[in-house]
Amino acid sequence: MRSINRWIGKGLLIGFIAVLAACGSSPESGNGPAADPGSEPANPVSGGTLNVAYPANPATLDPHLTTNQATRDVSRNIYEQLLTLNKNYEVVPQLAESLDISDDGKTYTFHLRQGVPFHNGKEMKAEDVVASMDKWLSTSTQGQANLQGAKFKEVDPYTVELTLERPSLVGSYILADTAPFPGIMPKEVIESAAAEGIKEYIGTGPYKLEEWKTDQYVHLTKFADYAAQAQESSGLSGKKNAYLDEIYFRYVTDESTRVAGIMTGEYDVAFGIPFDNANQIDATDGVSNYFSEGGIVTYVFNKKAGPFADQKLRQAFNTALSYDEALTAAYSDNRFYELDSSLALTSQTDWYSQAGSDRYNVNDLEKAKQLVAESGYNGEKVVILTTRDYPEQYNLAVVAQDVLKSIGVNAELDVYDWPTVQERRTDEHNFDLFAMTFATRATIHQYPFLESSANYPGWSNSAELDDLLAQIQAAPSIEEAKPLVDQLNEVNWDYLPIIKLGNIQNLIAVRDNVKGFEDLIGPILWNVTLEK
Repeated sequence: MRSINRWIGKGLLIGFIAVLAACGSSPESGNGPAADPGSEPANPVSGGTLNVAYPANPATLDPHLTTNQATRDVSRNIYEQLLTLNKNYEVVPQLAESLDISDDGKTYTFHLRQGVPFHNGKEMKAEDVVASMDKWLSTSTQGQANLQGAKFKEVDPYTVELTLERPSLVGSYILADTAPFPGIMPKEVIESAAAEGIKEYIGTGPYKLEEWKTDQYVHLTKFADYAAQAQESSGLSGKKNAYLDEIYFRYVTDESTRVAGIMTGEYDVAFGIPFDNANQIDATDGVSNYFSEGGIVTYVFNKKAGPFADQKLRQAFNTALSYDEALTAAYSDNRFYELDSSLALTSQTDWYSQAGSDRYNVNDLEKAKQLVAESGYNGEKVVILTTRDYPEQYNLAVVAQDVLKSIGVNAELDVYDWPTVQERRTDEHNFDLFAMTFATRATIHQYPFLESSANYPGWSNSAELDDLLAQIQAAPSIEEAKPLVDQLNEVNWDYLPIIKLGNIQNLIAVRDNVKGFEDLIGPILWNVTLEK
């Protein structure tokens, strides 16, 4: 039996089998840790109301049911998990005090923190954890698709046991992931839940739900009896201080209204700020731009049918590309993107690798033309599927067309509205290439373009990638998986299921009197204070 006390060491957890499809596209992308993270003020000021301008309404506040960002960003203030992620995306305990893992990696014994109250005054105990995790396993996309056979049971009031059919290195990261996240709720809330979700919104988090007025706002208030951890704050983990009295998520779907409101001081934080407004924000007294990691931007190849089913032609396109030119065309300014070859973000220390970077951003037209000649390409039309609904996708498509034409490939754009693009990309006969962003996820296994069984549009079919993903899952530790992660990145740049152009940023506007604001796959509002 291995014992992990207090703080889970890097790479020590072994858990579920899960390959959750990361959501692609602009509306499905997620946030990440801050490029220039805030820090908790030395002399924090308590009190005040934080007004957040948010671009989308949550359909539910049940975090078990959806990957929707609007649900995630509110719910993380209300609910907490057994495990969570620190600033380096490493798994650490939250409501678990410690964890023992059996030698075969199939039994987890969670020792719960004692004296942790729910918002209704009840102490969190094992029965609440078991009920919550059973619901999450049965209703979340992760539970339904990937965790068959996992079972939670109560050992005693402060001990919960999880048994697995077989171990997997990435499982702990899935359990600590942010959407749909396994928030712990009172057993009574679970028992009264309907098919469409819970009816009461009660958790252990630093803020509690006061009022939810659909299409207008969610109002959170400070939970005075919140039981904070003693460890230093790091990402989503450690000590949480509810300094604010109130938080309002105000739903403002119009971009110009959000921009105007943050500039006048109507809002303290505004999400979904267009990049075009960055200079305007910079020039306005009392408000600043805040950049957070937004995921990765890619070209996705159709590998099932058409010209790009030929690996040599995929390599030719990649060799011809100037990544700088493509990203500048899409995002206009290098403040909004970062050139990087790894499948993981630089901050994801467990998964980051620069293997294969010799095939990143080559920009060699003559070599690319040679690869075209070596391929089976014979003048067929290459269809680039795109939409004007998201200008960055359209601009990337235009760049792809120009690059392909420059190496003798007959390329044309096929332009639709976004819903039609989503529909058409499910048929391999409708397209050969599309541009897509993918949200930050806890592990590289969650990118749907890697594994053959994911059946993501593009239809990867690489036995090497599949085998390496399986070997990484079976590895006993992150340290022992590192060489396999390197191999995975090497094979990725050879097989080219996608071309990863770089890492992208989200732009958030923050008033200068807001201190301690950070972002990791969404806003971190605990530890935030408002200067008077």
